[in-house]
Amino acid sequence: METTLRGVGVSHGVAIGEVRHMGTAVLEPPAKQIPAEEAEREQARARRAVEAVAADLMARGNLAGGEAQAVLEAQAMMAQDPELIADVERRIAVGSTAERAVYDAFASYRALLAGAGEYLAGRVADLDDVRNRIVARLLGVPMPGVPDSDEPYILIARDLAPADTALLDPTLVLGFVTEEGGPTSHSAILARALGVPAIVALPGAGELGEGTEIAIDGSSGEVFVDPSAEKRAALEADAAARKAALSASSGPGATSDGHTVPLLANIGGPGDVAAAVEAGAEGVGLFRTEFLFLDDSARAPSEEKQTTAYRQVLEAFPQGRVVVRVLDAGADKPLDFLTPADEPNPALGVRGLRSLLDHPDVLRTQLTALARAAEGLPVHLEVMAPMVADRADAKAFADACREAGLHAKFGAMVEIPSAALRARSVLQEVEFLSLGTNDLAQYTFAADRQVGAVSRLQDPWQPALLDLVAMATEAGRAEGKSCGVCGEAASDPLLACVLTGLGVTSLSMGAASIPYVRTTLAKYTLAQCERAAAAARATESADEARAAAQAVLSGE
Repeated sequence: METTLRGVGVSHGVAIGEVRHMGTAVLEPPAKQIPAEEAEREQARARRAVEAVAADLMARGNLAGGEAQAVLEAQAMMAQDPELIADVERRIAVGSTAERAVYDAFASYRALLAGAGEYLAGRVADLDDVRNRIVARLLGVPMPGVPDSDEPYILIARDLAPADTALLDPTLVLGFVTEEGGPTSHSAILARALGVPAIVALPGAGELGEGTEIAIDGSSGEVFVDPSAEKRAALEADAAARKAALSASSGPGATSDGHTVPLLANIGGPGDVAAAVEAGAEGVGLFRTEFLFLDDSARAPSEEKQTTAYRQVLEAFPQGRVVVRVLDAGADKPLDFLTPADEPNPALGVRGLRSLLDHPDVLRTQLTALARAAEGLPVHLEVMAPMVADRADAKAFADACREAGLHAKFGAMVEIPSAALRARSVLQEVEFLSLGTNDLAQYTFAADRQVGAVSRLQDPWQPALLDLVAMATEAGRAEGKSCGVCGEAASDPLLACVLTGLGVTSLSMGAASIPYVRTTLAKYTLAQCERAAAAARATESADEARAAAQAVLSGE
């Protein structure tokens, strides 16, 4: 009998297939003592396992490229953390086996992170995956992972580690559903990059029986268990119509009455450029530069290395607009040479621009590298700072850009409510704003973006978040300056129409979402988008806002 479940849709598309569950293994090793004379041998075993896992994660990252590479390189750094390794060796020295010492050392570090109020929940999940990989290698058992199947299937998991998500084969994995995670989790972002339909935060997903046929809609978040023939036919027809519309979609982003809304791509490095160009991106709205800094947590990359990488991206968009975000370190992206190691609440501490202003040499090198990379190119380079809180932050960044001789527009990301509330003040110092809706939602609702239990508050349809977007765009209009969106909210085609109605001047998203947004935006006039935006803001919840906008745009 057909039943319907609902989670959070995070990657567009429809998939119909049989359930396959992520493999599991018992990875808690027994607690037993070893003789003192075996300690050195066990320590060597532990070091070899750590190095092998780190090398495997780096290799997976190199294969995946783009944002996935940055995520996996960060995990490799976790595996090689000197303090963790020292703790493992201390535990072995007093009698633990290598596998038990790794398990207990990681558990201790995990407890410290969890005790920080779960702000680092996403990092905890990645840490667990690293621990499991090291312990599995020491025990000689298979890692929990993607099932071995010759037939296409829909993957079900409690959560997906980045190492698994990054290398999913879309010819076999039709889509995936997880119990945990949120719309801005690593797995959700990588699913959108792969173009695989995905649903997260679905309670009870693990109870779906192996081999059960299900249909998933990555846009609505619906899962249809044992779908009827009629439901299958309807979903397949909808998917075919959507595919045909996407194939016919091309050209600049615009409403049906010609109001232009440039559609830009979010990228993590040169590896993401090809997909962005293929999708018809009109430029880059968010170039995350962290990938360069994750190779070595002890020091910043050289000016030469940065210049080479930046120029690869800039050359791909002649005459286009490329918006570069300077290094956003801290919180779940710590760097030994830049971020404090003992902050009680890192997400609310020294991160983003705050870290760079504390280390002006790192900022100066990056800005100089960007200036050199743009020399002689017709590209429209724009550079923005993360985690801008007020006018003083904006001025400090703009001053640093000028001192570095950077000939580009300087901008500020709006990720903190104070920046939205005082957007006109911030715009006295910079030339544009870019709304990072992922962090803006996190800080507005005090809801960690990696924690599935609070995914309701991470929903970018929340009316309070739309109010903050409206405040920022109104400030942009008043000052005659642009205000775009580069957070994951822009990848939702319906919400993209609402954001346009709120006055957003550009939309930046993962490359796979660009055709969906372009096609949907072209169906409606600017006036319809404005009415949908007003209707959404007049509601009291994310679900009501979504329904209200849909009703306006469908003419109900």
